[in-house]
Amino acid sequence: MAFAGVAASGIAASLMLVPDMRGIAGAGLAVLMVAIAAVDARRFIIPNELTAAALVLGLVYAAIGETGSWAQAVAWSALRGIVPALAFLAVRALYGRLRGREGIGLGDVKLAGVAGVWLDWPVIPVAIEIAAVAALGVYLIRHLCVGRAVGPATRLPFGLFLAPAIWIGWLLETTLLYPPASWIWNAVVPGHHVA
Repeated sequence: MAFAGVAASGIAASLMLVPDMRGIAGAGLAVLMVAIAAVDARRFIIPNELTAAALVLGLVYAAIGETGSWAQAVAWSALRGIVPALAFLAVRALYGRLRGREGIGLGDVKLAGVAGVWLDWPVIPVAIEIAAVAALGVYLIRHLCVGRAVGPATRLPFGLFLAPAIWIGWLLETTLLYPPASWIWNAVVPGHHVA
């Protein structure tokens, strides 16, 4: 039930803050990221179907947000998706080699690809950092307040933190870095309101 409320809030925020086609896509991203977080929190799995839907929606988002060549925008978006996915895959392989066990799952690797497809270069590391700090904070609170032991083998559903961070990164990017044209027009021409 809590996840449904979070999804509804994400939809509302996306549509109110970005009142155009990008906001509609962002609302879809919010729903998918909440669904991924919910499943990962319960089962430590990120379903391929949800990741694939987020990837496809992200490529559509790239195409609709571009005023020039949509094919080039989609290609850049795909390239941005590959880079963090490969970085996460390298961390996974290195951790496995050094520690002899899996550190991050392939679902997290694919979710990093989703971050790249949706977010511009400067925002990708911001989203990953938001997720990492949130995860560390939650586990620290669990340890200090609840008394649960946290050790090197403690399992962490990183998708629970990365998925919402991707949507937060998208929201920051679309409202602060690339705000809707109506915001700019209304700021430049006082007294005129563009919806």
